[in-house]
Amino acid sequence: MSVLSIWLLFFAVGFGTFTLRFLFIYLFGKIEMPDWLPRALRFVPAAALAALVFPALTHPTGNLDISLHNFRLLAGLGGALVAWKTRNVLFTILAGMLLLWALEVAFGM
Repeated sequence: MSVLSIWLLFFAVGFGTFTLRFLFIYLFGKIEMPDWLPRALRFVPAAALAALVFPALTHPTGNLDISLHNFRLLAGLGGALVAWKTRNVLFTILAGMLLLWALEVAFGM
């Protein structure tokens, strides 16, 4: 691939991304949304985050691992419990990281 074709690809992808986002912003400004749509869209960030995190917890080596030897899954469950009890993002991250570190130190990697 030549340098020119790489730059053209960058500009084409950037233009496509800009156009797609601009159309949604423009259309949502002109069209009135039904009441159920904003309520449904509130769940999109949580669903996207879950889609990114869940495979990392359940497939740490590339294969499904739902066992007590999967320290990432155990730390994720501990973090979920802290999130449920405290509703504090910082405490959740700290608890998950500390639990993962403690499990790896105590039982080995």
